Amino acid sequence: MSNLIFKLNSVPDDEAEEIRQLLENAEIPFYETDSGRWGLGFAAIWIKEKEFLDQAKQIINDYQQERYQRITSEHKAQEEAGEKISRIEFFMQTPIKFSLLIIFAVLLAYFTVAPFF
Repeated sequence: MSNLIFKLNSVPDDEAEEIRQLLENAEIPFYETDSGRWGLGFAAIWIKEKEFLDQAKQIINDYQQERYQRITSEHKAQEEAGEKISRIEFFMQTPIKFSLLIIFAVLLAYFTVAPFF
């Protein structure tokens, strides 16, 4: 029976590729399923041999902890360098796009709630 080791839904391509590479480097046989043409399937990485399950989960867990620390430090570095912009700065740089997003959110809320009144 196959064992799920990593879900690929909403995972960035670079992270999925790094997970695949880690499993290949550890010589853990795996296969991958995709979500299909309409996104109704289950995109994931699976292994068939139960003997590799604990090792694969440990490799992925270690990788995710390392990635979290790396991404967090990159975000802090961006904030310190002033590269990360706030919502107010986003509005000042692109007021039309920001206004359209706000209008869309208000319309979405209106059409969602209006049928109940």
